[in-house]
Amino acid sequence: MLALFFLVWIFFCLLFLWVQRPRNFPPGPQPVPVFGNLFQLSLTDPLQDFERFSDLYGNVYSLYFGRTPAVFLNGLKAVKEALVTKGSDFSGRPQNILMSHLTQGNGVVFLDYGPGWREHRRFSLTNLRNFGMGKRSMEDRILGELEHLTACLEKSAGGSLDPHILFHDATSNIIHLVLYGTRYEYKDKILQEYITHFAAVGKIASGPWGVIYDTLPIIRSLPLPFKDAFTHFEAIKKMIANMVSKNETVRVPGEPENFVDCYLDEIEKRGSDGSSFDDANLVRTIMDLYGGGTETISNTLLTAFLYLMNFPDVQERCRQEIDEVLEGKANACFEDRHNMPYTQAVIHEVQRVANIFPLSVPHCTTKDTELMGYNIPKGTLIIPNLSSVLSEEGQWKFPHEFNPENFLNEQGQFEKPEAFMPFSAGPRVCLGEVLARMELFLILATLLRRFQFFWPEDAGEPDFTRVYGVTQTPKPYRMGVRLRAN
Repeated sequence: MLALFFLVWIFFCLLFLWVQRPRNFPPGPQPVPVFGNLFQLSLTDPLQDFERFSDLYGNVYSLYFGRTPAVFLNGLKAVKEALVTKGSDFSGRPQNILMSHLTQGNGVVFLDYGPGWREHRRFSLTNLRNFGMGKRSMEDRILGELEHLTACLEKSAGGSLDPHILFHDATSNIIHLVLYGTRYEYKDKILQEYITHFAAVGKIASGPWGVIYDTLPIIRSLPLPFKDAFTHFEAIKKMIANMVSKNETVRVPGEPENFVDCYLDEIEKRGSDGSSFDDANLVRTIMDLYGGGTETISNTLLTAFLYLMNFPDVQERCRQEIDEVLEGKANACFEDRHNMPYTQAVIHEVQRVANIFPLSVPHCTTKDTELMGYNIPKGTLIIPNLSSVLSEEGQWKFPHEFNPENFLNEQGQFEKPEAFMPFSAGPRVCLGEVLARMELFLILATLLRRFQFFWPEDAGEPDFTRVYGVTQTPKPYRMGVRLRAN
């Protein structure tokens, strides 16, 4: 019996040694065998835990997910040094977590750092620009979709509505126009299926079962709820493959009219040269662009109108500025933003408090490197806590409240602080940043010019709490709408 006890004691000692941090590795709480630091985190919303660990261990600390160490970056200095100053060292993507297994290393977001990723990022940026990102043609697409959006809002004028599906449908149509050259009627079955499947994958990946999958590789083959993520992911891939097939039947090679046409032309041009351009990467790239061009923008819009309804003085000041600048014009254009410093400040403040991507997309180191005096081995999982930057003391005039003055200088002109990085930073900065900025400005300027938005009397007290996930979103609410008197 004593010998058995001694063997068990030796076994657990070895397990504890098994998760000892490497030399000069960032500090953190002591992990336990098998589970790492899993039991020290809230599986439903760990952001406060990450803040607590930062207070205890500093802006660069480490946690263990099972046997896998992860380094968390907090505050502008640490995030900037990693993602910008040493961007190439920290631009890899981890290949042993749920999201990487779902994507199978394809696409542009989870494609690992290297020649294939560079090719896809350059191609995507170039062709998004060719189809309007940052150009007048994209303004036309957005303004065209806004005609449908305003028509829906007019039907609810004098009452209230749930804006969640409406904003998802509108932003989804804009990215569909870029990808395929098509749009759908609001509440169309295909649009709703997209939203349902994407939401399900995001909920699983950011929830308890996603964390358990990443922490305990030994259980990945079991029929547990994280398997549903693969089912929804396959459904999305099938829907996109069908859309690509329909696109192929009408496209004219060499005369592209949308992003899919451009990609198919690229596949044909390269032939069998062993490039990373193929059907699998096309489907995954479309998924990346669709997901990034819908969830982030629609959730930001939901945040915007939640605050505008509950800060009517901010809404009115925006409206006055918009009316003055757009007087005599049929529509807003993206260049008008330069004459609307307060509206610009409001949009950026909404993005700051919305904190849509609190932990960005996971990175990993591409080689042995250093950060803030610590040694970080090649292949280490890196989690940039963008939430900590967007509310960092000393970087903002009002870090913990909604206040557009965070983006206005003493002369009342728009000024963007360095700590504003909701799209991340460095080589992996969000592909759709320019598209998102254009959509947010044109939608806000157009809708505030046409409507007044108010908090319904029977809606109770507003709740500004965000629902944690891969992308954060406000809790469901209803939006009151009135037509403005001309």
